[in-house]
Amino acid sequence: MCRYQLDKFRVPKGFRGKNFIIVQLWWFVQLFLFSTSPQFCYGWRRFLLRAFGAKIGKNVIIRPSVKITYPWKVELGNNTWVGDDVVLYSLGNITIGENSVVSQKSYICTGSHDYRKATFDIYSLDVVIGKGVWLATDVYVGPGVVICDGAIVGARSSVFKSLKNEALYLGSPVKEIKKI
Repeated sequence: MCRYQLDKFRVPKGFRGKNFIIVQLWWFVQLFLFSTSPQFCYGWRRFLLRAFGAKIGKNVIIRPSVKITYPWKVELGNNTWVGDDVVLYSLGNITIGENSVVSQKSYICTGSHDYRKATFDIYSLDVVIGKGVWLATDVYVGPGVVICDGAIVGARSSVFKSLKNEALYLGSPVKEIKKI
């Protein structure tokens, strides 16, 4: 027996937050204007993101290899850094507080599918990353997670539940190592 009936899958109305034309335009702009810009053109990338509704603070450093699904669902605080090959899979809202670092190859994921339903329904849950947080290389953050101010998540860790303490976290799934 086949578990899923994918021919019955439908994206909920309004799920993307903008109409089809704006979504396609963003993907075109991201491919040809954002990702091809020189490394030092941080202002240009901030401009493009703001033009598509992202809330971008002052002095944000975002690398050209960053992939953002829907910029109108992204908010980056002042002095935030987003490193090479980071994915902001913004099916839901992603908020990253000021003075935070999302290091290279990290993946912030706000959506998934309901495996219990034959129609494989898609859903989103917002992700909030506090102020002064450091996500080291290749960290995965799952849907609905809140990471408190000042947390440090070590390289290659996977965060599936909210982190409530200002502490160092490591592992997959992540575990608190020590308070800072």
